[in-house]
Amino acid sequence: MKKRFVSILLTCALFSSLLSGCGENDLSKYPNGKLYVYNWGEYIDEDVISEFEEEYGINVIYDMFETNEIMFAKLAQDNSAYDVVCPSDYMIQKLIENDMLKELDFSNIPNAKNIGDQYFEQSRDFDPENKYSVPYCWGTVGILYNKTMVDDPVDSWDILWNDKYNGQILMQDSVRDAMMVALLKNGYSLNTTNPDEIAVATADLVAQKPLVQAYVVDQVRDKMIGGEAALGVIYSGEAIYTARENPDLVYVVPKEGTNVWIDSWVITKDSKNSENAEKWIDFMCRGDIALKNFEYITYSTPNTVAQENIEDEAIKNSEVAFPDLSKISTESYKYLGYDADRLYNDAWMEVKSADY
Repeated sequence: MKKRFVSILLTCALFSSLLSGCGENDLSKYPNGKLYVYNWGEYIDEDVISEFEEEYGINVIYDMFETNEIMFAKLAQDNSAYDVVCPSDYMIQKLIENDMLKELDFSNIPNAKNIGDQYFEQSRDFDPENKYSVPYCWGTVGILYNKTMVDDPVDSWDILWNDKYNGQILMQDSVRDAMMVALLKNGYSLNTTNPDEIAVATADLVAQKPLVQAYVVDQVRDKMIGGEAALGVIYSGEAIYTARENPDLVYVVPKEGTNVWIDSWVITKDSKNSENAEKWIDFMCRGDIALKNFEYITYSTPNTVAQENIEDEAIKNSEVAFPDLSKISTESYKYLGYDADRLYNDAWMEVKSADY
């Protein structure tokens, strides 16, 4: 859910250059039309886009978003602006409930058979009949810490309130992810709609704020690699990448539990190129393509063919990449409705506006 955004401007510039160089309207190169894709930053191997264009003769216009909320606002403004999008679980539920998605024709997506049954089963939490979405990546949220800078046990969300690490803590600049940490710390559900529980979590986040170095989205990765912070809330896919770059970094899922998330491909209700969108989803479900994406973005793939063909045994058997969820207390985000959205957003505004 979440994703490396630091080089997004460079990546956008690259795609713009590619498009202007080959001609977006060059019918000889792209006889089968266009496809407008909206995805997280750095959430695909760029070569995969070129391979798709070459194989299908379809011109891909590729844009990126930083949060689910930004993506939803864009689609709410113009549902036809993009054909295929990659939201997270609870946002897919919200899109379905707002009649903003098109039902998929799985006869045109035969490679969906490569997605493990357990991921489609988990998807039923937000797409009850598996009609609208195909899983792309999944993972957990946890604490990344630098073992040379932290000398306390890291097994609880509580450590993010430890005064010893004042100015050395990174929190996610995301209402659901930040609130999740405080809610689980207090033993509450990350999907609670109880105003009293939300108030307790809000007060905890306000109390924690003086200790926080920064509220960031994907910059946790680079700050932790560079030794700029001791502890950070991070997504498991990022943790795999950071361990490659800095062996002092360790990822932990706290004992109170975590969010297990799925990001999935969906097609917008007013898509102008829905057939091309189905071709894209089918292409992404190919074993070789899913493996290529996994090796680039390091987020766990639900594609069983890709999983079987991972050559690095340490990654293939990694408890970070492919954890045994029966050993972890987990819950998935759900869309909680307008009133709860307002409660959470008001709470987050209170945290962000607290003055110290």
